Amino acid sequence: MTSQDTGVRIVRYGELIPCKTAFIDAHTPGSNQKENFTIIGGGVSESPDQHVHITDKIGFNIGAAGQPPKCRNSLHSHRTAEVFFVAKGRWRFFWGRHGDAGEVVLEEGDIIDIPTGIFRGFENIGEDYGMIMAILGGDDAGGGVIWAPQVIEDARDHGLVLGENGKLYDSKKGQSLPEGVAPMPLLSDAELDEFPELPPQRVVGGYVRRYWDMVALAGAGKPVKVIGEAGIIRDKPGFEVDFLTRASASEATHSHDRASVLMPVAGHWRVFWEGGEAVVAAGDTVLVPAGLEHGAVPSMTGEAALYHIVATDDPAGATWTG
Repeated sequence: MTSQDTGVRIVRYGELIPCKTAFIDAHTPGSNQKENFTIIGGGVSESPDQHVHITDKIGFNIGAAGQPPKCRNSLHSHRTAEVFFVAKGRWRFFWGRHGDAGEVVLEEGDIIDIPTGIFRGFENIGEDYGMIMAILGGDDAGGGVIWAPQVIEDARDHGLVLGENGKLYDSKKGQSLPEGVAPMPLLSDAELDEFPELPPQRVVGGYVRRYWDMVALAGAGKPVKVIGEAGIIRDKPGFEVDFLTRASASEATHSHDRASVLMPVAGHWRVFWEGGEAVVAAGDTVLVPAGLEHGAVPSMTGEAALYHIVATDDPAGATWTG
């Protein structure tokens, strides 16, 4: 949905277009049923098949991953922030060179800000198709994905080769590396030593927040600053994340000097702005342009919560440790 007059754009959950060949593990058993979605920005897909719903550069990317039960996303790293909240299902996040340095299970509404520069993966451990929504720092999402060496090797055994140009080539489709393009080199032992093996207490204690704890905090009548210099997750990844519920929502409008994004996680919300309004629900994504007065309130009785994201002047890069 697009408002020609105001620039507000809405991507509905039911309209999301998946890519099943987005990454190097698309043929690897255990990962070959995952779906990748790029909602706002260029994303980090390695495939030309990836559909991008909104191509605007707003300082961060919005994406999603959908996976059936027992499907996993292979170990990888990013140079900028990777934040997930669970939209549907039950998910296990794990990290470390071999995925055994630590793990945490997240339920619907829970959020994790995965520290930059560690190998991480995730899998749907629920009983139904699940969905997690992603916020990636920076307009170029840190220059792509850094894969653990075993992921590249496993993929090659199943017909997918990643070129040093960051593009995938599928031998099952008769593709091969173009002349002059070498395979993506595997990380050396010295390079792998630069990826920390963070203990579970550091990640879970510092970078995970539970949905119902945030609901309780929002009960005080103000939005919860989830990620930010003064957030309950203290980080400056180039954007801030707030959490609103019925108790902290207001009919008052506000604006930002840059684009912002609203992402409901529970209930139905009436998003309104000068010149229009719309009702959105969990899984929908709303892009509000810079300078536009807007607000959001629950439109029905019952549970209601949403995440609000806006870019900051902080550089997208390493996890802040100040």
